[in-house]
Amino acid sequence: MNSLRAYYESSISNFLKSDNDKILGEISRNDSSADTRIQQKNTWEAEIEILKRELKDLKDPSSKILFEYVIPRMGKRIDNVILYKNIVFILEFKCGSNSYKSNDYDQVYDYALDLKNFHKESSDKLIVPILIASDAPSYPIQFILKDNILKPLRANEFDIKNLILNVSSIYRENDFSYDSWINSEYFPTPTIVEAAQALYKGHNVSDITRNDAGAKNINITTDAINKIIDYSKANDRKSICFVTGVPGAGKTLVGLNLSIQKSDAKKGEHAVFLSGNFPLVQVLKEALVRDKIKALKELGIKTNKRDEERHTNAFIQMIHKYRDSFVNNDDVPPEHIVIFDEAQRSWNQEMIHKFMKTKKGILNFNYSEPEFLISTMDRHKDWAVVVCLIGGGQEINEGEGGLPEWFNALRAKFNDWDVYVSTNLKDEYLMDNLWKDMVKGLNIKDLHDLHLSVSMRSFRSPDLADFIKYSLDLDLLKAQGLYKKIKDKYPIKLTRDLNVAKNWIREISKGSEKYGLLATSGALRLKSEGIFVKNNVNVANWFLNDKEDVRSCYYLEDVITEFDVQGLELDYSIVAWDADLRMKNGKWEYKKFHGSKWININKAEERLYLKNSYRVLLTRSRQGMIIFIPRGSDYDKTRLREYYDETYAYFKEIGLDEI
Repeated sequence: MNSLRAYYESSISNFLKSDNDKILGEISRNDSSADTRIQQKNTWEAEIEILKRELKDLKDPSSKILFEYVIPRMGKRIDNVILYKNIVFILEFKCGSNSYKSNDYDQVYDYALDLKNFHKESSDKLIVPILIASDAPSYPIQFILKDNILKPLRANEFDIKNLILNVSSIYRENDFSYDSWINSEYFPTPTIVEAAQALYKGHNVSDITRNDAGAKNINITTDAINKIIDYSKANDRKSICFVTGVPGAGKTLVGLNLSIQKSDAKKGEHAVFLSGNFPLVQVLKEALVRDKIKALKELGIKTNKRDEERHTNAFIQMIHKYRDSFVNNDDVPPEHIVIFDEAQRSWNQEMIHKFMKTKKGILNFNYSEPEFLISTMDRHKDWAVVVCLIGGGQEINEGEGGLPEWFNALRAKFNDWDVYVSTNLKDEYLMDNLWKDMVKGLNIKDLHDLHLSVSMRSFRSPDLADFIKYSLDLDLLKAQGLYKKIKDKYPIKLTRDLNVAKNWIREISKGSEKYGLLATSGALRLKSEGIFVKNNVNVANWFLNDKEDVRSCYYLEDVITEFDVQGLELDYSIVAWDADLRMKNGKWEYKKFHGSKWININKAEERLYLKNSYRVLLTRSRQGMIIFIPRGSDYDKTRLREYYDETYAYFKEIGLDEI
């Protein structure tokens, strides 16, 4: 038995012959948790008794049964897998339950979807999830097949046999090796929230990320940075490295992984993960706290939220809190390694001077944010490493200096530092600067492994980021070509009706797959459609609360903007398009709404921010999206039809399916 994949594995015939206590003992021995609860053992005992009764008439001698089959990405286990008649049956038991709860239904559906998407041997198999509420009444049988997964069936403890026999009599599947299925490769692509939770629990990044040839292995980039850290430490060098990647490629995951690996202060390698992205930090910290409290509660250990929040502060911090602790002093940071997420969003000197003067009362702050942050690490007498995670084309706000600000600081004050750069840094990160001018006089070292080239977010199509880039750059032929390539795997729809968009997204999503409503912060005239971008939304509740909560993304009532969603992801999204970025005579017009009218955006920098805002929104979805462009009005001069029609026509010309 491969105990890493299941706590118990057997042919059904041997399972039926084996002593119950022997089966329970094997399951318990393979449970690595220190204190398996009596309640859990009682549940396993009940499952063994029920399944021995219900499976005794399954005549296929090759059939298999598994207890506690591991789902690595989710950090969970499937109660039981039955491999029978070349069909994968997934059983989720709720022993003692007299009703079929919606969250339990979603749970077993999520298991099926996870296998379909990330478990190599399941990609072409029929998967049948079954929710078993042992004491519930029988539920009407309805077989609805979608993407080779039956919508979850509901059963009480006496319905299991009939369901399995019924399904296997209707669906005749091709033979496959059950052993190969059990030991299949697993290529997970976790959301950043799932990844943070797994790393926080002590999982290795290689357990929760895909490593097939089609994706850049995050371990390669992490190893490259670790070599820089080791060299810097051994040779008393100050080093800065710039990690680049396409949207969703896993830059933040690299940073989180490093901060966990280098969390041992005893080795003198203490690291901290810093982000200026308040919504990202808010969501990640809240997710970690909720997850920890839930785990402790299940073990019967009391804790409080404030204590758990303190623990996460050592793992993830807001960049401004770190910065402010070193203003007007010569303190040496306790960390030798600092990771700056979304470093392209660091403020220039003008912006941070204004902030420090008005918000902090500090009149003489004459640094750019990159310059001050490097200067704090330069206080170390021996060695230090700064890791900058750079997302190209994602500067979205006034005062965000992008990559040039970091190099301006290095040339001016820190030209003795070693500067490690991804070989892709010269592509779209320069903001109209010349590379030779930016690196003049610096000790530059090119490393290809500092670039993450494949999006993990859109695991259905790694070409999504390029498609969005070509679409926004108005490269019609390239956009058309890529859309033909991705459309069967990654649906992108187009509509003029918000209700149609909402119905489509609710229909296409399954289980607890997340979906939500997105718009730019400047989309003020979407107000007429009931979309209020100025509403104050608690982003942690929006992302983390369940389907029953009106504050959650699932309700499609609250919209979040590029500032809220950057660095995070959904499975599906509605991207609502306003007249702030509009097509006219084949070119983009850039507008902002002021008072009661649209006015032109003339500054090239501000135009770039607006374009990048749409880039952020259009690259948030892992599995598909729908773009909603209003029809406009003949009577409202702020929403004239012409403000929207040509944009809509452009996306139709690219080939997007209209619904």
